[in-house]
Amino acid sequence: MNEGAILLPDYSVSGWEWNIIAQTGEFDLDKKLSDYSDEELERLLYAKARKVKMDFAGKATNITVEGVIEKFTNKYIKQDVKTKSERTQKAVAPFISEGTCPSCHGARLSQAALSCKINGLNIADLSSMEVGQLIHTIREIDDPVAAPIIKSLTERLQHLVDIGLDYLTLDRETDTLSGGESQRVKMVKHLSGSLVDVTYIFDEPSVGLHPRDVHRLNGLLQKLRDKGNTVIVVEHDPDVIKVADHIVDVGPHAGSRGGTIVYEGSFQGLLESGTLTGTYMKRPFQLKHDCRQPSGKLSIKDATLHNLQKVSVDIPTGVLTVVTGVAGSGKSTLINKVFLSQYPDAIVIDQSAVGVSTRSNSATYTGIMDDVRKAFASANKVSPGLFSFNSKGACENCKGLGVVYTDLAFLDSVKLPCEKCGGKRFKDEVLAYKFNGKSIAEVLEMTVEQALEFFQLKEVVRKLQTLSDVGLNYITLGQPLSTLSGGECQRIKLASELHKKGNIYVMDEPTTGLHMSDIGHLLGIMNRLVDAGNTVIVIEHNLDVISQADWIIDMGPDGGSKGGQVVFEGTPSQIIHAEQSITGKYLGNALSSF
Repeated sequence: MNEGAILLPDYSVSGWEWNIIAQTGEFDLDKKLSDYSDEELERLLYAKARKVKMDFAGKATNITVEGVIEKFTNKYIKQDVKTKSERTQKAVAPFISEGTCPSCHGARLSQAALSCKINGLNIADLSSMEVGQLIHTIREIDDPVAAPIIKSLTERLQHLVDIGLDYLTLDRETDTLSGGESQRVKMVKHLSGSLVDVTYIFDEPSVGLHPRDVHRLNGLLQKLRDKGNTVIVVEHDPDVIKVADHIVDVGPHAGSRGGTIVYEGSFQGLLESGTLTGTYMKRPFQLKHDCRQPSGKLSIKDATLHNLQKVSVDIPTGVLTVVTGVAGSGKSTLINKVFLSQYPDAIVIDQSAVGVSTRSNSATYTGIMDDVRKAFASANKVSPGLFSFNSKGACENCKGLGVVYTDLAFLDSVKLPCEKCGGKRFKDEVLAYKFNGKSIAEVLEMTVEQALEFFQLKEVVRKLQTLSDVGLNYITLGQPLSTLSGGECQRIKLASELHKKGNIYVMDEPTTGLHMSDIGHLLGIMNRLVDAGNTVIVIEHNLDVISQADWIIDMGPDGGSKGGQVVFEGTPSQIIHAEQSITGKYLGNALSSF
């Protein structure tokens, strides 16, 4: 394209959109944009939609043509770009920036709508209230005409309160909700409906929930059942498992060692079944009494972000600290926002994606692939670069992607497996090289567990063992990072950090997606980090993790505007006696149940 050209998605010289512009015959393609007249630029960039007859696949066809920026605006700005494919979002992102509308100030409504008020409040005012406050405001409306609407609205709002979402506002964008919050909002939607004889499937609805809120969740699940529906829950939380009418336990382990139904029946039968789940459900619950002594402290002073109410707290160094509290109490704001802004060198191990590119996989992220390439190169007396699908060894047809994208003009492009390499990503000559009888593609198809048995190389085994230690035995070495769940992303980050010393680690709900038997492994890893001289700070609701902390900071006393305070600081044995701590109450209940 000529110097000074405007580069937009799909407007490469060979792209479909550029081809349409070229075929109109209205523009001199050999002329620099800087030499275009104002009229020519206006037509190229801002022309409104018009029909132009042009040749398409040998046939004369009327095609709609718009200016480059006009088309971009209609396609990506006037529509919600988040509804587009991930590939499209990534391509468009550099060309879009957002700001608050100066007219409605973010309310999204016209001035006519905002001028309408009830008891002095417009719809934007009501939508910005926390649900717990809004329900009281709605009940104050005494117009008899609105009575049926108020009854229905308060019923729905009460469901949100009952499930522990009273701290949310109705104008909260759904893509800012956590996975657990999203599931609970969906549950409330169906509770308010009149459908019966429906099958509902919930995937770990307890994620992000404090033990107090898990009991509320159970109540809503049972309400859905009692309306005449079938409710299926995929879950690890023992409190959810306990209330089930029928339990299906899958195992006995993960990956190739799993995939079998090991138990079906009642909860009592599960306890007597001898399965991994049943065994851990019966294990005695214990508090940590021999707590480490801190080597120093990291201070936060007068924090007021979001719902924090001038919070000042010292986080001890050289120990395992758990920050807990009910949903919406301010713990994530305190650590992920305030603490990290003051201590930016801390290593964050959260559930955000470790990579969106299909070119990066488990082996490359952890550094295993470097050693594997060297091993293949040494065994075959060739260059290590041959064993990279991002370099010399890439299949020439798909460029090492394993798939080929086909442009379908007005539709999103289609992804198909590469016909030449069959999705293996490498040239045939590379696949002919073997290491201990296996090709590079066969090695990448191995699970971590299989690779541990296959490799004898000390450095490879060490890195594989860290993946095994964090419960990722079942993932394959070549699994693209973009396909990992949030919990898997968090654990693969943790595995890659285990060898470091003298750092501050922040983990955000690392037990997400973990079976009870894996939590012991996770605690072992946390303790290894602390014993190596690190400071570990964990945001967590899981009672097993809380009970094994050296120091606990409990936020509360409730969520939203009723939270934002430190209600307890101390050890696990002290929190069970703290009357103001909801966490302490549930920790004490767990102890007394054994």
